[in-house]
Amino acid sequence: MSRFKEVQELVESLEADFTKFYEAGNKAAGTRVRNGMQAIKNLAQEIRAEVTAKKNAAK
Repeated sequence: MSRFKEVQELVESLEADFTKFYEAGNKAAGTRVRNGMQAIKNLAQEIRAEVTAKKNAAK
C-alpha cells in the first residue's frame, strides 16, 4: 500500500501547479505538471510490474 500512497502524494503535490497553469497561464507550472505526470506514469508502470509479478508468483 505504500506505493499507492506514493501515487497519492505525487498527485497532491501537483495540484498547485495545475491551478497555476490552467487558471493563471503560468508556463513554468505547465512544465512541472508535465514532469510530474511523467513521474506518475513511470511509478504506475513499476506498480503494474510488481502486481503482475506477485500475481504470477501466486500460481
